[in-house]
Amino acid sequence: MKVYTIGYEATTMAEFIAALKGAGVERLIDVRALPLSRRPGFSKNILAATLKEAGVEYVHLKNLGTPKLGRDAAKKGDVATLEAVYETQLGLPEAQAEAAQMRALAAEKPSALLCYERNPEHCHRTLLLEAEGEGMEVVDLYP
Repeated sequence: MKVYTIGYEATTMAEFIAALKGAGVERLIDVRALPLSRRPGFSKNILAATLKEAGVEYVHLKNLGTPKLGRDAAKKGDVATLEAVYETQLGLPEAQAEAAQMRALAAEKPSALLCYERNPEHCHRTLLLEAEGEGMEVVDLYP
């Protein structure tokens, strides 16, 4: 099973939609704890509406997002703290339930995990897939 990842940092909505459509993505799985953005068009409600117009389903799995302590560590480049915080987050029952949901959704139709960071090496979505993506082929849309 293939799963895509995408970050919307330094991209326009048109480029973002084109990348999803070009890869054949039919569902976007938002793994941000807080699906808000200062970038126009990337907050939850407007993003979901824009994706719907483009024929892409939107699902938000907030418990797969990074808690504030982890987000703050990531902004500072403190990878060790980010990893520790996120490992704890993934151990929570609600995160485990959403991880199972993520796997089931990705198995149903071509799906992409969304977060802000363009480079997947700087994002928790890579940690998520390392921990919960056994058997998945991961394709980053903005390598």
